[in-house]
Amino acid sequence: MRRDIVVIGASAGGIDALKQIVGGLPADFRAALFVVIHMASNSPGVLATILERAGRLPATMVTSRERFESGRIYVAAPDHHLLIDKDAVYATKGPKENRFRPAVDPLFRSAAKSYGPRVIGVILTGGLDDGTAGLIAVKRLGGAAVVQDPDEAFSSSMPRNAMTHVQVDHCVRLVQMPSLLVRLAEEPIEEKGGLEVPEHINIEVSIAKEDDALAAGVLKLGPPSLYACPECHGVLLQMKEAGVLSFRCHTGHAYSVESLLAELHERKEEALWNAVRAVEEQILLMRHAADHCAAENKEERARELRQRADLTQEEIELVRRAVLRTGTPQAR
Repeated sequence: MRRDIVVIGASAGGIDALKQIVGGLPADFRAALFVVIHMASNSPGVLATILERAGRLPATMVTSRERFESGRIYVAAPDHHLLIDKDAVYATKGPKENRFRPAVDPLFRSAAKSYGPRVIGVILTGGLDDGTAGLIAVKRLGGAAVVQDPDEAFSSSMPRNAMTHVQVDHCVRLVQMPSLLVRLAEEPIEEKGGLEVPEHINIEVSIAKEDDALAAGVLKLGPPSLYACPECHGVLLQMKEAGVLSFRCHTGHAYSVESLLAELHERKEEALWNAVRAVEEQILLMRHAADHCAAENKEERARELRQRADLTQEEIELVRRAVLRTGTPQAR
């Protein structure tokens, strides 16, 4: 038995990192590669073309279910999770995880569930911490964990978070990554009895496969938290695996702590700017009405409206300064 399943997750700066890795792999690479990189839902979906041109391996964007084989690259399609099971790779529209579809964790969990010690999980450059929970699953079920050296990463958060919570087997620079993957894919690994797949992994893979979250057992994942899902406003269940706190709602949306904080930050900023817009419209209306009253020789009413507008302007400046002072979470 060999490690012939390579799952790779990346975000900001990931395309250049992936090009360097696949450019160094031989045409007879003895494993199948499955790649998730965060992208917008309206992305043109050209990653497979880019990676095929960068190296010797053929690449395919997965849009349905198909059999896979070694020596090929399989890439997530925009707005679809990429999952694998026994001999098949497929695309799903399961709930977003960590604010993204495709997300890294669903791919890694599905690989760990189906292939256990045959899996090599690789976390590359990217912001926040998508991939950490998935890499925990890979290690728990006997696979190998590899991360890009955070010190050279375009965005170090994803590999650094993975290293914080997972006892990784290898932390290497990109230039070393192809030879490492070749060596890991060639080395025989000891055949062991099948490791039991934890219930939470089975449940979370089922949700990513588009199964109904309640029917899949989502309520078994943990107790209700104090927080609402930013996506659907359902109550978030609180989960903890290997010391890592995470959340999932009963419809299936999932968040790490960092991704939940980032989402709440964006929604807070949006709400504050909406408040600024609404109050500025109120100020404009009061001043317009004051000008109208002055034109109609209603000076007392005009002064009253202008005074109210001036006071409201002072108040909204406090809100505006608060918005501008608000820090921005690390980009993905």
